[in-house]
Amino acid sequence: MSESKFIHFVTFGVDSHRRLLDLDQPKRLLLGTLNHQLEALNASCVGFVIMPDHVHALLWVPQVELIDRFLHGWKRMSSYAIRRWYAEHAPHYFSKFGMGKKFWRPRSFVLPVELSDVVRIKLDYIHLNPVRAGLVDRAIDWRWSSARYYIEGRSVGVPVRWVE
Repeated sequence: MSESKFIHFVTFGVDSHRRLLDLDQPKRLLLGTLNHQLEALNASCVGFVIMPDHVHALLWVPQVELIDRFLHGWKRMSSYAIRRWYAEHAPHYFSKFGMGKKFWRPRSFVLPVELSDVVRIKLDYIHLNPVRAGLVDRAIDWRWSSARYYIEGRSVGVPVRWVE
């Protein structure tokens, strides 16, 4: 395996665009499983945003070949944890749009980005996602992204690290 010189711009969404990430606890569970994957694969999160029906992240893994394994684990573990939480604490929530056969859409969009100014452009793009969606007026007001870390140095539930 070769050492990665790329940051991976990753996007994946909830199957059928269901808003299963509207509530705070599913977002917390998603961040918890992200933390687990970062630690398990000695990876780094450069930035992220969790939207009501999709996720964007900038991830670095030690070997390029590990990104698929990283995403598979993150999606598998988070879907299990989030579905279990809904079943135990908010089963009525699925009545709006159904439980669905899958939690996540099967495919993820992964774009390897060389370490450069393009990473900063992608980081700005993901941080402005909640603003463009009308969820907040300013990127730092969205609790579920790394914007507060970059703008104010605040903890965001995941260790964020710029990779040079």
